Amino acid sequence: MKKIQFLCILLFLVAIVSCKDENQKNYKPNSIGAINSLAVVMDTELWQGEVGDKIREHFAAPVMVLTQDEPLFTIEQMPKRVFTGTTRNRRLVLYVQKDTLNVAHIKTDLYASPQKIGVIKGTTEKEIIENIDEKADEIITAFKELELEVSQKNFLKSLNKEKALEEKFGISIDLPSIYRIDKQQDNFVWIAREIQKGNMNIIAYSMPSDSFKNDSTLVKDIVRMRDSIGQKYIPGPDVKGKVTYMRTEPAFSPAIFPVEIAGRKAVEVRGIWDVKNYPMAGPFISYIINDKENDRILVLEGFTFAPATNKRDDMFQLEAILKTVKFHSQKK
Repeated sequence: MKKIQFLCILLFLVAIVSCKDENQKNYKPNSIGAINSLAVVMDTELWQGEVGDKIREHFAAPVMVLTQDEPLFTIEQMPKRVFTGTTRNRRLVLYVQKDTLNVAHIKTDLYASPQKIGVIKGTTEKEIIENIDEKADEIITAFKELELEVSQKNFLKSLNKEKALEEKFGISIDLPSIYRIDKQQDNFVWIAREIQKGNMNIIAYSMPSDSFKNDSTLVKDIVRMRDSIGQKYIPGPDVKGKVTYMRTEPAFSPAIFPVEIAGRKAVEVRGIWDVKNYPMAGPFISYIINDKENDRILVLEGFTFAPATNKRDDMFQLEAILKTVKFHSQKK
């Protein structure tokens, strides 16, 4: 009996030590870095040459449809010898080296968590450049998906508890508490927050399920819809003798992409808004969601007004918020 008790105690102690060793083995420090900030680890000689040019072509390309050029990522280049200690805990890393291997892949949580590391190697500069061209889009997508996840997780720390969206449309979004309901009118909700030299905005409204019948006129129909909503609900400043309201900037056709939001088919629309008869403008992003379960089209839109300031991260935050939408019930 004593032998059995001894064996049980021994097995228990072994299990505790094994669990402790496993936890230590799996532990990863929290990753660091500002949103959309990318550490590029590569020799300075490569960075200053054609390889660096190719990286900038892809990873510092202008963000689509902003009122001024801003890069996809804010890049910090560093040589391999600097990439040690806490520097390896950067959330987004692009590791580019001339090597005996010719490879391109993505590693997850290698030094910290959450973390994505794009690894691109080649035996020659030509091979490195070819691998960058082939793998850049996939790496950028992985980086952006991680940044969205991190942003959305941060929202949960302090959420706005107002129920306007749920009461009117049977939906909710993870809305940071700094945002406030600005306007509610029948089929329309406007949410806003103040930022330095401007504001960030979210609007929501619904349309009949048959609002878009012809793919060939989709862009025109979307512009017409946005402009009618702007004229009805989003007036511009008072200008004597002139009508002012938010509309789609007529000189720029918006870009449209098929997406899926909360398990529903949708289109993403990116463009520029302006105010008719008044010098105000900025970028917008819309999700037009085919909500068949509720026999309607639901529109969620974010737009920013911040003249002469960078807007990339503000628009990225709005995108992250809108993509948290959850459908609860049909609006009565």
